[in-house]
Amino acid sequence: MTIPIRNTVFDKIKEVNRLTDVELFKSLVKNGHVIADDRFNKILLDLEILGLITVSWITKDERRIEVVVVEKEVDKIEEQNKETMEKDYEASFPGVDK
Repeated sequence: MTIPIRNTVFDKIKEVNRLTDVELFKSLVKNGHVIADDRFNKILLDLEILGLITVSWITKDERRIEVVVVEKEVDKIEEQNKETMEKDYEASFPGVDK
């Protein structure tokens, strides 16, 4: 079973977190993945639509590609419930002192 090229491209981007399209293309060619320009652009567009990367222009012929970092929002009530459940669980064992 082969890995789709889109996954390979995304893995390359994740390795360095930020690079240019020229660097990415050279890296893919170096590893034996020769992709046509239109296919390469389609893959980048698909990854951007999926919300996995952002692509922005640096110069007329070069783009910066970055991995999107999603920060998980901490719910205070959920955190309190978790702490309470842990304390209740620990208290359920009789004769065990901290």
